[in-house]
Amino acid sequence: MFFVGIDIGKRHHEAAIIDELGHPVGKSIRFSNSKAGSEKLLEFINKHELLPDNTLIGLEATGHYWLSVFSFLLDLEFNVVPFNPIQSDSLRNFYIRKTKTDTIDAVLIAQVIRMDLPDQTYVPSENIVRLKQLTRFRYSIVDQISDIKRKVIASLDQVFPEYETLFSDMFGKSSTQLLLQSPLPEDLLEIDSQKLVELLNQASNGRLSLEKSTGKVLKLKELAEDSFGIKVASDVYKLQIQLLLQQILLLENQLEMVEAEIAALIAMNDNHLTTIIGVGPITAAVIIAEVGDIHRFERPNQLLAFAGLDASVHQSGDFLGTRNKLSKRGSPYLRRAIWQAAFVASNKDPALSLYYQSLRKRGKHHGTAIGAVCRKLVNIIFAVWTNDKPYEPHINRDLLDQ
Repeated sequence: MFFVGIDIGKRHHEAAIIDELGHPVGKSIRFSNSKAGSEKLLEFINKHELLPDNTLIGLEATGHYWLSVFSFLLDLEFNVVPFNPIQSDSLRNFYIRKTKTDTIDAVLIAQVIRMDLPDQTYVPSENIVRLKQLTRFRYSIVDQISDIKRKVIASLDQVFPEYETLFSDMFGKSSTQLLLQSPLPEDLLEIDSQKLVELLNQASNGRLSLEKSTGKVLKLKELAEDSFGIKVASDVYKLQIQLLLQQILLLENQLEMVEAEIAALIAMNDNHLTTIIGVGPITAAVIIAEVGDIHRFERPNQLLAFAGLDASVHQSGDFLGTRNKLSKRGSPYLRRAIWQAAFVASNKDPALSLYYQSLRKRGKHHGTAIGAVCRKLVNIIFAVWTNDKPYEPHINRDLLDQ
């Protein structure tokens, strides 16, 4: 049996071979991340007479740079094992000398798969790859929108700090249209009140009545008149606010497009995850995209570790740490989705809400209690998915007496 380790880089990769005893076989090769590089790798494979039935190939899942090599080797029907760089880092730490070269790393990767021989390689289906790309892209859009909103608030706080007291949602349709047209107090004072009333009424699609619109305009004029905002370079702040709002509108439109694509894909996936309180269609899509096949995991705690929601253990001699934090070594996207679902479930799920409240009564911090709900929720997700049955809350009667 031969073991091939491939050290992944942005432009070049390094491949090394070892035998069953861990001894190097020939010299390692360096090949580019290109068509020509793949041909060089194929020549290397043929030179050493490596075949799918006598070879196992391992590579670190570093960023996205490993995907092309992974796909190329899968097409050749080799058993390829992508794994977390943490595994090879652990082996690297055994070496006293802190040396790091591409060749050494390639050999270390080969040693990892030689010492921890996996049973099989999980290869996600094309729809799962699509779903993963879309859900991760969606998160990036959501984060961009949140970041831009913070910038708008920061600018508005300087030129018109009183504005946020008037609207419950500063980025609602009415407020957005108002800010796009007149973000400065002096702008609002120059516009006829009736025009502002009509603007708010139209922007809200009639949900904001003329009477309420008139009241808001009067209050807005009053706040603008007595605003304590800065007057220096106000034209620059105005331009910045308007351009940032335009970016938000564009990103929100893109978000709708992405979510429509996600909805179409999730409709093709037959499961009961959305019956779990706190798990909506988007959250379910993230869970499915990141996990892929639930049957990869035999127990719920394996899924918990995959999400990085398991506790890190600190032990030395007779000392055992009692304040352990989350390991956070798994998928950050899956962890984020489950954490958000747990936050909703702790308020709306009759069983998990009761569990959350019992922890709070015992003096547990909010974050600690949500973390505990996350662990319960992972068990529920595992059970619902593997049993292919809708979720039914089961209330712990002992907690009702507390």
